Amino acid sequence: MTKDKYILWSDINLDFDDWKDDLQAEYPGMSENDLISKMYELNAEYLSDERANLDKQFLQPIIIIGDIGRWNGRVQGYKMIDSGNLKDCLYTDCDMAEWYIDRRGDLRCDAVHHDGTNHYLYRVFKDNASETQIENLQNKIYFGKATRSDITRVTKRLGDEINKVYGIDLPFAKEKPPREPER
Repeated sequence: MTKDKYILWSDINLDFDDWKDDLQAEYPGMSENDLISKMYELNAEYLSDERANLDKQFLQPIIIIGDIGRWNGRVQGYKMIDSGNLKDCLYTDCDMAEWYIDRRGDLRCDAVHHDGTNHYLYRVFKDNASETQIENLQNKIYFGKATRSDITRVTKRLGDEINKVYGIDLPFAKEKPPREPER
């Protein structure tokens, strides 16, 4: 855990020096190149473990709000995870990725590919979100008009559910108590 985020899984900047002693003890006599390959193989297996740990089904779909790095600039967009299962957030077709809980308690991903880096925010729609509210948010995202307030009005963060699985102390991501309605 860093000051501003808790990393769930990453293959960005894997440091062989961090793995070397354990790998040499587990696989004596293996060449350094083979040990590096083993590091990547084991790390990929850890992602499968994360998916198994985060097999949490929601009643509503999950939306991925993306800031996409392309060869011709950045674009905004979204993708729906219609399954509504938390584990389905941990997939990418990019070269490298890092999933983490940010300082707000949101699940995020930085995904690196040949044209740049994509930044994803994952939110699940609230149980009482209507189809109209979902469509309105999708349209705002599509046209680049969605604000944080628009997003939090009809979705909730996923960090709280992840915290239930891992019991992570996220002092930087405490949920603010709901505001009392004015009378």
